[in-house]
Amino acid sequence: MNRSLIRQTLRSLRLLTLAGSALLAAHAAQAQTSFSMTYTNGASYNIAGKEPTASGKYPVYVHIGGTGESYNSAWASAAVNAAAAKGFVAATVQYDNASFGNCSIIGGRAKGIFDANSVNSAIAKLCSRAKADCSKGVVTGGLSQGSIISVLSRNYDSRVRASFGQGTGSTYTAAYNLSSCIADGNHTQTGDRLRIINGERDMFVGGTEAIARSQAQLVTGLTCSGQQSCFRQNGSGWYIVKDYEVLDLYADHCFMGYGGLYGTQCSGLLVDAGYQNGSAAWQLNATLNWLKTFVN
Repeated sequence: MNRSLIRQTLRSLRLLTLAGSALLAAHAAQAQTSFSMTYTNGASYNIAGKEPTASGKYPVYVHIGGTGESYNSAWASAAVNAAAAKGFVAATVQYDNASFGNCSIIGGRAKGIFDANSVNSAIAKLCSRAKADCSKGVVTGGLSQGSIISVLSRNYDSRVRASFGQGTGSTYTAAYNLSSCIADGNHTQTGDRLRIINGERDMFVGGTEAIARSQAQLVTGLTCSGQQSCFRQNGSGWYIVKDYEVLDLYADHCFMGYGGLYGTQCSGLLVDAGYQNGSAAWQLNATLNWLKTFVN
């Protein structure tokens, strides 16, 4: 049997399994209402969100996309939808992401989103919503540059209680070494409130499982030599996604994507069904359930 046929067979089997998971998730989800807002950080940027339709006050989840990613991409929207279904006022936030940057540049973007002292920040706008209660806690997530902003979020707002990052590294290239702000001990968020998830084929953090692991260890301060995952008792830590765990059998920088060209980073703009509906530690439901343990 050739490799292409093996890949297709594995995809078919996993899609059948995930179809049942999706049905269960749909029954468990809370009804949601969409909203849109803007905030200012030198220019005006968009916020797209969802919140539970039921009356009440809810904690807040903020999602930040990667470099060049639309703020309301399928990947970002999947996270927002899932968070709102779990009882968050959830939103994905646009920012100046046409390029990457150093700690100073990315830190400025993070401050624009999370500055608790500015009435113009994205977090101020979100916390002002009638159904939002940021005293119940704020949690964050993001991809690539957005994951760096997610990790840095508590630098600017002490209400941020936990954060996750996907495609997260301390050293992206020789030109983009972010150790001074993203290595453990150099950001306000403590390692035991972080969960980092990297694909083994992530070329932006090295392209091998060993380098993806070392980058996750640098950010979280948690070391488990040679292991695929490493978690503290409270669920913080890191996970390296393997090729066989994703539907396109290529766990790249955007491992949550599906439908792209095999072997090409971040070309699958659809959402991997397992990531969206599954319950494994690297998948969306498990990560959001972990974040929920830190809010009231």
